[in-house]
Amino acid sequence: MASLLILAAAVGAVTILLVQRLWAVLQFHHVTPRESLGLLIVAGSGGHTTEMLRLVGSLSRAYSPRHYVIAESDGMSASKIHSFERSRAERDSTAECPQYHLHRIPRSREVQQSWLSSIVTTLHSMRFSFPLVHQVLCNGPGTCVPICVSALLLGILGIKKVIIVYVESICRVETLSLSGKILRHLSDFFIVQWPTLKEKYPKSVYLGRIV
Repeated sequence: MASLLILAAAVGAVTILLVQRLWAVLQFHHVTPRESLGLLIVAGSGGHTTEMLRLVGSLSRAYSPRHYVIAESDGMSASKIHSFERSRAERDSTAECPQYHLHRIPRSREVQQSWLSSIVTTLHSMRFSFPLVHQVLCNGPGTCVPICVSALLLGILGIKKVIIVYVESICRVETLSLSGKILRHLSDFFIVQWPTLKEKYPKSVYLGRIV
């Protein structure tokens, strides 16, 4: 009985410590100015990648190197990213070579996949996500969930503070995507593109239509 009480007390203490650490990480918003900043960009199939590349195209050259993460089965996004970076390099005469890398991880959740099985596949994706985490920019594909959770865990463990910027898809006018519903609680900056979403979620950031 005594050993169970000791175990329960230890678990309780660890839980309290982790909750306090989580709160501290989510409240921290200080960003140190730098000449360049590595950026991790999570792309998704179809419209998600198109929106994301429009957003990346508006960023300065200071965001370098750029690390793109896509699902293993997403060949279309890979083609779009390579084409985008080649065009960007051709327009930028000062760039010696495209400063980007493409990474593939297992898809965290397929369309119509059950919730129970998606927990297992998401954990599997997280195993490949930890080595990739830099400053994260994402806009909704399911692939971004294990990436962002991995980034958050690095902060909780005191290894690295990763700034997470989530931009909800422009297609989401009145309701958030599933990824948005999860990551609005975990992001440092949660950006929406419609005033109706800003009204529903006052803590979000509304900058108009940015893609």
